[in-house]
Amino acid sequence: MKPTKIKIADIYVPAALRVPVDAAKVEELALDIADKGLLVPILVRPDKERYVLVAGLHRMEACKALGEATIMAELVQARKH
Repeated sequence: MKPTKIKIADIYVPAALRVPVDAAKVEELALDIADKGLLVPILVRPDKERYVLVAGLHRMEACKALGEATIMAELVQARKH
């Protein structure tokens, strides 16, 4: 798995992962990411013209909160939800 720079707008969040986002957790992660960088990669799988989120919803939301338009994500092979 190689880290790849991906536009956040190109990442689709499947229904199975659409859980209510904990705002306090997102804020805490955003502060940590701003201080130390993204230590645990966001996992996505390629799907035609977009990417599908496999893991890392709160981390992705924290990156959005920091104003990031792109993230470094790991491309993985994962089954469809």
